[in-house]
Amino acid sequence: MEYKNNKDSISKKAKELKLLVLDVDGVLTDGRLFFDHHGAEYKTFHARDGHGIKLLQQTGVTVAVISGRKSPSVTLRMQNLGVQHVYQGHENKISAFEEILLKMNIVATQAAHVGDDLLDLPLMKQAGLSIAVQDANFAVKDYADCITKTQGGLGAVREICDFIMQAQGSFDKILQRYLN
Repeated sequence: MEYKNNKDSISKKAKELKLLVLDVDGVLTDGRLFFDHHGAEYKTFHARDGHGIKLLQQTGVTVAVISGRKSPSVTLRMQNLGVQHVYQGHENKISAFEEILLKMNIVATQAAHVGDDLLDLPLMKQAGLSIAVQDANFAVKDYADCITKTQGGLGAVREICDFIMQAQGSFDKILQRYLN
């Protein structure tokens, strides 16, 4: 992770997180859109991102998805991962974000948002911690508190989940389950 500000202050923000909000295209996927000759859309998700989401949720951090596009494959993948807050077709992501905060009874500073494009900037400004994937638009990177070393759709979300778990002191407990 590349830290735009003081690493300790970013880790402190991550320690307080109760919610991780993810964009889909360009964050959970590499941003490419695949269509068959009937117009059906296909997306590719990275298994490590999925495992990271599951592990993070096991530590008590809620994961949510807010996407400007709608896709049945996103619905299916998020169901498989146990992600309950899935908002698709929301170009204005703030209203969905505020609804999640209200449902969880938390404040924006307890949330992080991961984005890659201009559509994500309003939500990144609201969230307590803003993260851009390595291949994000330059303006998004300029605004982000930190930038992943990994590109969107290729394990960037796992990198973020591991970072949050390390900041919150839960990563070692997760690791021990695999070592024992």
